[in-house]
Amino acid sequence: MSVLAVNKQNFESVVKSEKPVLLDFYADWCGPCRMVSPLVDEIAEENPQYLVGKINVDNEPELAAAFSVSSIPMLVAMKDGKVVNYAVGARGKAQILEMLK
Repeated sequence: MSVLAVNKQNFESVVKSEKPVLLDFYADWCGPCRMVSPLVDEIAEENPQYLVGKINVDNEPELAAAFSVSSIPMLVAMKDGKVVNYAVGARGKAQILEMLK
């Protein structure tokens, strides 16, 4: 599966997914975000059991506020519509995958 661009219009369907969800809150101008982005892409391609989405905080400030995003990148793992794990700052691929377990 490829990464889904998450916005206000499709957010509800993403959160209600039966699969565990990984959300990457990012901005185009953010250096650490650009380091994490290819890892998130790889996770999406290699792990069809997860729904992986990216949320641009500049384009979706309401979603960023709903998750109290104060620093990016911020990764959020969700199961059954609830946040089960989150991490702020750049993380390695293994650390990101561990959040989804």
